[in-house]
Amino acid sequence: MTSTTAQRALADATAEGWAHTLRALADPVRLRIVSVVATSPTGQVGAGEIADACAVTAPTVSHHLRVLRDAGVLTSQRRATAVLYRLAPATERVVPALLAALAPGEGRPGHDDARTGSASPSGHRTGAGLDAAVERDLVERLAREHPGVPAATTLLTVRESAAALLRTAAGTSDLADLTERFARQRLDDLAGTRRGAAAPRRPHVLFVCVANAGRSQLAAALLARHAGDRVVVRSAGSLPAPAVHGVVEPLLAEILGPGAAPPYPKPLTDDAVRAADVVVTMGCGDVCPVLPGTRYEDWAVGDPALASPAGARMIRDDIDRRVRALAADLLPADRLPADPLPTEGRP
Repeated sequence: MTSTTAQRALADATAEGWAHTLRALADPVRLRIVSVVATSPTGQVGAGEIADACAVTAPTVSHHLRVLRDAGVLTSQRRATAVLYRLAPATERVVPALLAALAPGEGRPGHDDARTGSASPSGHRTGAGLDAAVERDLVERLAREHPGVPAATTLLTVRESAAALLRTAAGTSDLADLTERFARQRLDDLAGTRRGAAAPRRPHVLFVCVANAGRSQLAAALLARHAGDRVVVRSAGSLPAPAVHGVVEPLLAEILGPGAAPPYPKPLTDDAVRAADVVVTMGCGDVCPVLPGTRYEDWAVGDPALASPAGARMIRDDIDRRVRALAADLLPADRLPADPLPTEGRP
């Protein structure tokens, strides 16, 4: 590298600082939130208006706003009973330029704004990326399954789930299927928290890693295998990958068995954290909102994405030992089956 080229490179501290900012922005919901703030005529927006514009629930927008504020993307100021959000001084020039480069023309008057979730001029697709008829049928079906959840919340959950998964779904058919699975899971969690302590409750365990493509998927599959329906198992990631790691896919197929729906990376949501009795992070430096009454653990395990097939199997075995101990702790009255794991690639 020549001295001139070296002088043009970002300084280490600058690169690290902007990498932290870009990681916070690497989420479809947070990008939409930032676009709402950046295009506001007054330069500042309340949380309620952001939730409406992005078609997300209030607890979820609160979580994402906290991430953006902690990363230095947004600042907040209380006005009477409202809290207003605006771009931080360090990002007020960079973020609008980034948004303009990513989506020229969007967020300006006269553009069909995807933030509203409305149909395009053709009337065939919602702002979340789903076909309008598919979205309507899905909302109606999930509303029947969850009669205790307000219809407006069901619609918002479907739209938010579709928007969050749009970045990784391979096509419209995949998006519809994954949205249904993800939205149903989220509504199940929401309905469970609404029932309160009077209803019988199984332990809820949430496994979290950054990509939700390896360690957390293995842990969730192993706990589901050992505990069955006696425990509600979830997994999520703060920056979900496009797909499960290739070295992990065959291990998951072995654990889950034939006919199981293939796991897919999904974003961490506020409702999943609120429903959890135990939150386990997988030693990858990820963090979750801390709620009272929730048990938190961090498991320092290797990353299978960086391992050989044999190494990934050793990591699976390490996670399996931890999962069995957790299951025995959560279900002390039950006798868990020995259930040895495959050693030669067969379920």
